[in-house]
Amino acid sequence: MQDDKKYIDSIHRLGRIGSVGAILFMIGIPIIMCTIYNCFPEMSTVFQAGGGLLAMFVPTALSEVISYAPILGSASYITFITGNVMNLKLPVAISAQQIAGVEANTPESDAVTTMAIALSSLETIIIITVGVLLLKPLQPILSLESVKTATSYMVPALFGGLILGIFKQNGKVRIKNKNLIGVLPTILVIAGLVIFPGIKAKQGFVLLGMIPVTVLWAYLLWKKGVIKQIMIDDNGNEKPME
Repeated sequence: MQDDKKYIDSIHRLGRIGSVGAILFMIGIPIIMCTIYNCFPEMSTVFQAGGGLLAMFVPTALSEVISYAPILGSASYITFITGNVMNLKLPVAISAQQIAGVEANTPESDAVTTMAIALSSLETIIIITVGVLLLKPLQPILSLESVKTATSYMVPALFGGLILGIFKQNGKVRIKNKNLIGVLPTILVIAGLVIFPGIKAKQGFVLLGMIPVTVLWAYLLWKKGVIKQIMIDDNGNEKPME
């Protein structure tokens, strides 16, 4: 128990230092460049250009932290520092947990997810470096119509793999009928898009609003006995949990 507390405290300490360092780098480099070349923009221009982006991405960022932290665990720090959460880091975390056969939000899952995302981040850096070096030599191949068509399916393929992982459950403790949790939020979002097409540009607010709706809907289904926790014994038999 003492070792677990020391590990958690060290992760939080390193995560906070890394987060502050990343923010300083992102803000500091533009400030240094503007100071050197004496090209500071007017604050009114900054707010005018950044206002719309902040209105869209701040709710999205908040909803991602609330939604993904239980899955990512201690790896949340490095995930949000390096970015590309939905397209890369979240599928990596879920795949690592399934391959290792661990349950989310457990110490074992925390260790596996942290290692997987750390290695994924290093791999991304290597791939980007190689891509930059080979960008000019590979330009004729990358310009082919077939390559452009294939790359357009990369993100849908990632989301497809992520959805398949949601339907498949591993471990000894499983949630029966958990897929029903997504029915009401999906219906509400589709209805909202049909009635108010303009909300498509405010997806961050929609995602943030769907979090309490999903939690309340899941709680209602659990109280009604529709969703249940079941144990899987060594013979594969289901037993309801008390």
